[in-house]
Amino acid sequence: MSRINLKSLSIGLITLILLTSVGCKSGFDFGKTQETPLVTQEQKTVTPLLPIASDGVRTSYADIVDRTSPAVVRISVEVKNKQPKQQGGEENPFGLPFNFPPQGQQRQSPQVERGVGSGVIVTADGTILTNNHVVENATKITVDLDDKRSVEAKIVGTDKLSDLAVIKIEGKDLPFMPFGDSNKVRVGDIVLAIGNPLGIGQTVTSGIISAKGRATGLGDGNFEDFLQTDAPINQGNSGGALVNLSGELIGINAQILSRSGGSIGIGFSIPSNMTKNIMEQLVADGKVKRGMLGVIIQQVNGSLAKTFGLPDNHGGLVSEVKPGSAADKAGIKPGDVILSVNGEKADDSNNVRNKVSSAKPGSEITLTIWRDKKELEVKVTLDEYSSEIAKADGNTGKNEGSVEGKQEGKLGLTLQPLTDQIAKRLGISEAIKGLVVTDIDEEGASAESGIRQGDVIMEVNRQKVETTEDVQKAIGSESGQGILLLVNRGGRTTFITIEPK
Repeated sequence: MSRINLKSLSIGLITLILLTSVGCKSGFDFGKTQETPLVTQEQKTVTPLLPIASDGVRTSYADIVDRTSPAVVRISVEVKNKQPKQQGGEENPFGLPFNFPPQGQQRQSPQVERGVGSGVIVTADGTILTNNHVVENATKITVDLDDKRSVEAKIVGTDKLSDLAVIKIEGKDLPFMPFGDSNKVRVGDIVLAIGNPLGIGQTVTSGIISAKGRATGLGDGNFEDFLQTDAPINQGNSGGALVNLSGELIGINAQILSRSGGSIGIGFSIPSNMTKNIMEQLVADGKVKRGMLGVIIQQVNGSLAKTFGLPDNHGGLVSEVKPGSAADKAGIKPGDVILSVNGEKADDSNNVRNKVSSAKPGSEITLTIWRDKKELEVKVTLDEYSSEIAKADGNTGKNEGSVEGKQEGKLGLTLQPLTDQIAKRLGISEAIKGLVVTDIDEEGASAESGIRQGDVIMEVNRQKVETTEDVQKAIGSESGQGILLLVNRGGRTTFITIEPK
């Protein structure tokens, strides 16, 4: 069975016509161009559209399409690839081989790559929203309008972490699409997707909202809060519009989930409230500033909810607090569960992160947290988000040295005290204290819970452990109880619950 891939939706062309998924990183270097300041214009009030119906059943979306489609544009980009390319034996989606030079021979001049995507005009003077991956590193951007004109555009600002970009064309009284309130969108709502799939020209499809608050992990930094839709969208729809039945923009189409690269009814759009906030910052400052707590949070599953005594499994579990961070100064501790931000319920860890990041650095927010089986309110003054790359999470390999003891009864692990030498080999701070997992009973409870060789167990049932005797004491003699571990893996900490067999 072929692997399922998440793909962004724009189309790239090399030499003549090269169609590729733009989800991959291009590596070209491009700086944004700041033109004359944009003129902020109030968006026109849109009269609610009357449904076209027969016997109470809608038979057409033509009225909505007539009002919205002129604001959706085709975006063509050019990128100069400074590195000559060698023969690669690739074929394009139509099965026609490219004209590569003989084996091993390099191109002698910089290669111009071309790509096609979509965009949405959101102000009458030519402000256009699209995806960052559509215009990233572009040296020339051309916008094809509904009236058949082609005009050159300049980049106002880009935000790689949300995969959004704002570009600008010169114009006045242009057709534009008003923003809708994506917070009011409900699963089951009918939506239209408008864009330029596969470069064939503007296309309209319909479907429903399949889910909300999705995160795929494909983007850089993963500030994702996608609306999921089954409205058919394909490569080239990147930057296109997701529209409600009032003719309002509720999302910018960005990704699809597909085995083949074509639509299978799982598409993802960046919600309009997020796009509007980011657009306003890019227009004002050319960059986006986000609030930051300074914590690592993880999803609360059923086992963790039971272990922490939570009434349900919503919220984000704090597994690490960075020293000196906003959270540290506010008294947030590992093991706290963030239930809401400024009174708004946080459904999961990704939701917590998005709510915090949408607040301005230096602003004060109120967190409702769960600690010791009761709710507390904590006020936090946020730091500014820094995009430093965290260490990759993964297995660092087997450990060397003698084994001190085993915990086969309930944990099914062989453990060894963590030394400075082993910490260095594992790539973790020498300040970390605990026991290294050197062997696992593959049929035991720990293996089923995802414990790996090379993990460092720092706490057992909220008690710090440095010897196997500490582990035995922390586990206690009670049977049938979940065992809560705080584990450091490759420099990152996470809580794991083990259900003894």
